[in-house]
Amino acid sequence: MDSKTIRSTFIKFFEEKNHTIVPSAPLIIKNDPTLMFTNSGMNQFKDFFLGNKVAPYKRVADTQKCLRVSGKHNDLEEVGIDTYHHTMFEMLGNWSFGNYFKKEAISWAWELLTEVYKLPKDRLYVSVFGGDSSENLAFDQEAYDLWKEIISEDRIIHGSKKDNFWEMGDTGPCGPCSEIHVDLRTQEEVDRVPGKDLVNNDHPHVIEIWNLVFMQFNRLVSGKLENLPAQHVDTGMGFERLCMAIQDVKSNYDTDIFQPMIQYVASLAGARYGENNETDIAIRVIVDHIRAIGFTIADGQLPSNNKAGYVIRRILRRAVRYGYTYLNLKEPFLYKLLPLLARQFGDVFPEIKQQQEFVARVVHEEENSFLRTLDQGLKRIENMLQDAGLVAEGENSNESKARNPLFKGSQVFDLFDTYGFPKDLTLLIFKEKGVLQFLDPDWEKEFNEKLDAQKKRSRQDSNIATGDWVILREDEDLDFVGYETLEAQANIIKYREVEEKNKRHYQVILNTTPFFGESGGQVGDKGFLLVGEEKIPVINTKKENDMIVHLTTMLPSDVDMTLTGVVDKQKRQLTESNHSATHLLHAALRQVLGTHVQQKGSLVSESVLRFDFSHFAKMTAEEIRRVEHIVNQKIRENILLDEQQNVPLQEAKALGAMALFGEKYGEFVRVITFDQNYSVELCGGTHVKSTGIIGFFKIISESSVAAGVRRIEAVTADVAEHYVYQNLDALDNLKELLKQPADLKSAVETLVDERNKLQKEVEQLHLKAAGEMKNQLLASADDMNGVTVIISRLAVPSADILKKICFDIRQQTASFFLVLAAEVDSKPQIAVMASDDLVQNKGIDA
Repeated sequence: MDSKTIRSTFIKFFEEKNHTIVPSAPLIIKNDPTLMFTNSGMNQFKDFFLGNKVAPYKRVADTQKCLRVSGKHNDLEEVGIDTYHHTMFEMLGNWSFGNYFKKEAISWAWELLTEVYKLPKDRLYVSVFGGDSSENLAFDQEAYDLWKEIISEDRIIHGSKKDNFWEMGDTGPCGPCSEIHVDLRTQEEVDRVPGKDLVNNDHPHVIEIWNLVFMQFNRLVSGKLENLPAQHVDTGMGFERLCMAIQDVKSNYDTDIFQPMIQYVASLAGARYGENNETDIAIRVIVDHIRAIGFTIADGQLPSNNKAGYVIRRILRRAVRYGYTYLNLKEPFLYKLLPLLARQFGDVFPEIKQQQEFVARVVHEEENSFLRTLDQGLKRIENMLQDAGLVAEGENSNESKARNPLFKGSQVFDLFDTYGFPKDLTLLIFKEKGVLQFLDPDWEKEFNEKLDAQKKRSRQDSNIATGDWVILREDEDLDFVGYETLEAQANIIKYREVEEKNKRHYQVILNTTPFFGESGGQVGDKGFLLVGEEKIPVINTKKENDMIVHLTTMLPSDVDMTLTGVVDKQKRQLTESNHSATHLLHAALRQVLGTHVQQKGSLVSESVLRFDFSHFAKMTAEEIRRVEHIVNQKIRENILLDEQQNVPLQEAKALGAMALFGEKYGEFVRVITFDQNYSVELCGGTHVKSTGIIGFFKIISESSVAAGVRRIEAVTADVAEHYVYQNLDALDNLKELLKQPADLKSAVETLVDERNKLQKEVEQLHLKAAGEMKNQLLASADDMNGVTVIISRLAVPSADILKKICFDIRQQTASFFLVLAAEVDSKPQIAVMASDDLVQNKGIDA
């Protein structure tokens, strides 16, 4: 079977077992502070396991894009070195939410692998949880008994807690699991060493392909385990490994998932895959990484210098560095792989095909940027060699030239931190230049200390300590009423204490809330909880795993009392004006610039709206003016909001509603329309009842965010009015200063011309004065053994003049040494210069 058939066979198999097939969630995780990326198939179903939401289906199957490059699950440094780790991979999975359990999961897995995929039964092993006395967890006898009806007992392995007890994280749903392993070695190897001895021992050809997790427990912050309200099944099968087993090859990279791209990269580099270990590793790194890069950008995450964006930038730079170092690819090349990626995966993950051109442009610009940084880093190494008195091997003996030869771990770390040079790249360059012997023997210890300190700072910056939820009411539906009202009676369902950056506050969940939780670019509401005589400030509202979380500095004295939630009305109204304005802006941009414009991010608060969109050129003043005009025209039309809730997703798309890449939409969505022929979008935010409420719209800046992404910042309503008054005041003040000229532009141009003319005259005077200073210095210079020595403090207007005096003296003097000092704008400036003969013959060092 080819890979597409293997994938579709899995989907069809579970469809016939009455599973609903759902699309892959985006790689970028939103509204979950515990995860940066989707790192397993179950992430999008987390709320069902936690009991925060009721699953719409009892049985589900899918193929999920996953990324493991940060946090606990980090395979990045292994990728390419071996043949089975990946950054981005597909996870085939089937789930039961309180429906079937171990019996069905085990029998169906065996049926699919042996009867449908025809994997040889004598090459399969299974493991079951062997129990753990420290946590009072029993051996999974039920799973064992089910397996021994299918497979001989000598192929059932008793697994440890490490291998056979699956946990979502430090807290949350968990349970025993049963893994299925396959032995892909030759018969000769099998006869020599039984596969059972190699299970879970990192053998590249005795590998786990499917993990059946039986969710039974919830892990509390204290470490204690409690039973979940219902038992669930969560399975995950690595698609790439499955293809390796079915296609009977020895590496994931030998499957038809990777081979077309491997051959293309090899042709770009003029290499042959399989002939050289170094070039093979580089090619594997590139074909793996482009998948992670391409799909993540398509899902809405641009490379950047922080958080998820920084992780993607690191992956991209790692790929570029391998191509540069081992394949001699000195020009951008990754972006050329995007058409191949789109052709291969466009059917199952359509976002990569729809955004192929945009993703390619972003990747191309990132490659160019890093190649410049790479060049700067190489120059930095050259300077390090010069500072140490070393030269490239072959010119002169480094042993005799070295003045301070030991390179420290801190310097290797600086290259890593500033220029993105992994330590192995620095070592490679040192080796090429013949100076590896001058590296401090303890360099790696110092490098790791620096790296650990940086990680510690990062953890401290983001460290949030959370207590366990205190549950006051079980199994209550959570109701958001903030679209209809800004005030509602409620009860606290649960709360917990949170400590962040040494500040303590509380997270409170209400059964009914009018507060909008930060999501979709719209900031969270503020307001109060009124409990009897108490007025408790709500300092922010966030959304976590589809729960609306209210942040307060204190709790009511009686947490069981019914309270009233009151939203800050003015803040909400101003935020709504900005949010509705982003919808009007999006439609106007598509009218003026073209339908390629897609939203790439937004921030909507009470004071400003920020809108990022795909476009490849700076907007002209005329384009900005046209967009402003269209938006303000729609505001003056006072278009009534048409809000439709619980619309089936396909029906909403048929209405022409714009969906955003990287957003996970449910089966039913909310559609916001301002004129059916102008703006129809899927949106969960709050909006004005009619566009006239926005009042006025003004763009205050247009800039670049990343390759192919522009950013507009704009203001509306009261803030826009204040902005206009500020600018009018500045204009009036300017007119007053210039004595109310009839033509302000002409008056300012005259002033600028006069200033430029005077500046040139002043520069001439400074140059004349510098010439006189030079002559005085030469006249009063000391002669020391035939060397002209000048040491003096001067009064000069700029550091450039000080430098000019030095170079003028150099033109007139053969052998000299000088030190000149001056105070310029209250800052000390010192210039030191020595003639070439003193540097070469006497070792004088400026």
